[in-house]
Amino acid sequence: MIVGVPRESFPGERRVALVPAVVPVLAKAGLEVVVQAGAGIDAGYPDADYVAKGAKIIADRAEVFRAADIIVQILCYGSNDQTGAADLPLFKRDQILIGFLRPLGSVETVQGIASVGVTSFSVELMPRTTRAQSMDVLSSMGTIAGYKAVVIAADKLPRLFPMLTTAAGTITPARVFIIGAGVAGLQAIATARRLGAITSSYDMRPAAKEQVQSLGARFVELPIEAKDAQDSGGYAKAQDESFYLRQRQLLKEVVTQSDVVITTAVIPGKTSPILVTKEMVEGMAPGSVIVDLASERGGNCELTKLGEVVVEHGVTIIGWINLASTVPYHASMMYAKNITAFLVHMIKDGKFQYSAEDQIMRETILTRGGEIVNPRVREFFKLPALAGAAQEAKQG
Repeated sequence: MIVGVPRESFPGERRVALVPAVVPVLAKAGLEVVVQAGAGIDAGYPDADYVAKGAKIIADRAEVFRAADIIVQILCYGSNDQTGAADLPLFKRDQILIGFLRPLGSVETVQGIASVGVTSFSVELMPRTTRAQSMDVLSSMGTIAGYKAVVIAADKLPRLFPMLTTAAGTITPARVFIIGAGVAGLQAIATARRLGAITSSYDMRPAAKEQVQSLGARFVELPIEAKDAQDSGGYAKAQDESFYLRQRQLLKEVVTQSDVVITTAVIPGKTSPILVTKEMVEGMAPGSVIVDLASERGGNCELTKLGEVVVEHGVTIIGWINLASTVPYHASMMYAKNITAFLVHMIKDGKFQYSAEDQIMRETILTRGGEIVNPRVREFFKLPALAGAAQEAKQG
């Protein structure tokens, strides 16, 4: 089987889905790799490096799609709402597609993917289990986003992060507050601590306390308890508005006393909860910085503007998206290793072997045979359940 790697077409995207180092691993599994010319250039991987590892370079994008049995992308149609639709006519029926597909975004988009007849796997749906850990793209990209959020904040903040004793006296350390202690939040904590900031964090999941403290940060405890704080996959669950109202009231003091606030609270398939209000921003010291990692889903800060940097009441609010693409070399390496583990998991004796008994494949498959076959996605969009026999025919 042939794996095709097209050049990413989303404006400003610098990552590439596979890097040269994984080509021999895929070859050992019985897979050939073809790469669109220049696909890895922006990430620091020239065509010659792919050729040296055994991949074939193809100049024409359409030819990559024609040659490949499996297409591996980062931002596929679904997550790429600007240029992704141009790829739909290039797909072949029963071709396999793997990448970010935003399965809980728009039902029309997911139906559009299904309509071309591809068997698609959405990396956002990867179960957070021990078996799937090596394939967990969200965690890899979240790690990079958490790191970069702190670096961006440090650059924008008109203060130094660490405590320094200088000829001009002692400089007090910056106070960094991170809301949400998932993968991105924990990496932000670790990075802020390395830079010498006084770091604290809040998460509505009680289990996060130990993780936050293990990194040397203070865990902010609020006298409020979330109901069913996380789902079976470890993701935070949406709460009712009364919870968020009380949460905002209790967070106000910590936010207004912080030099940097980094927010990471995202609920899969839902608008991000507002955690930092306009009133809180007004209470922050001039020059303070907010980095809103939830901006793509509406933002955790009431004043965030998607993809922009704005200054409100003297506070810089950063709503940039796709931070992983700003570290393309390592982001591509991590993504490629995750996807390679996923491919090796699905390929047996050089052939694609789908099994509905396998949790990893069962939970990540999105479309097959012209239908949306993922039960979770069908339920989310209130689509009727596929009949048992029909569903097995689509998936088996």
